[in-house]
Amino acid sequence: MPRGATVWLTGLPAAGKTTIGDAVAVGLDEAGYATYRLDGDVLRRTLCSDLGFDAASREQNILRAAAVAQILADAGLLVVASLISPYRAARHQARELHAAKELPFIEVYVDTSVAECERRDPRGLYAQARRGEITGFTGIDDPYEAPEAPEITLRTELESVTEASRAVLEVVLGLDLSQALRRPATPLS
Repeated sequence: MPRGATVWLTGLPAAGKTTIGDAVAVGLDEAGYATYRLDGDVLRRTLCSDLGFDAASREQNILRAAAVAQILADAGLLVVASLISPYRAARHQARELHAAKELPFIEVYVDTSVAECERRDPRGLYAQARRGEITGFTGIDDPYEAPEAPEITLRTELESVTEASRAVLEVVLGLDLSQALRRPATPLS
């Protein structure tokens, strides 16, 4: 029976989770593994479009994403999930869902300062939150509870995307992935 794993990238908005997650997924694909990308922004527009941004909705968002990740990992895929997931308790529940199926769950804390996230912010959300146009914004007027014992901590102000993704790939490829699904080799023309 195939068995995959989930790589769960968490951090403030604009910390670099999606960029690093994309690079990790490419690396896993190049190593021949069947992968699936779960991105918080995409999930918010689809599976979780009915949810708001209050604490209960944020927790439900993470639990839905964790359930999807667990199902995909259980099917043998290597799942790379990039979500703010601001609350420790919800991340712990995501880990427990995977543990119940004996699936690896690798928590990756993308540790980036609020100042750097604000500088990078491509959508101007931090500025809107500072002006009071957005309330309950993680890192400004809603808390982000940093992981206490992540498997990996990335400091994007000190590491390049290449260095950060390489650190994640080293850990993931060091797992026993003998039961993970492999991509079929692309035939040469």
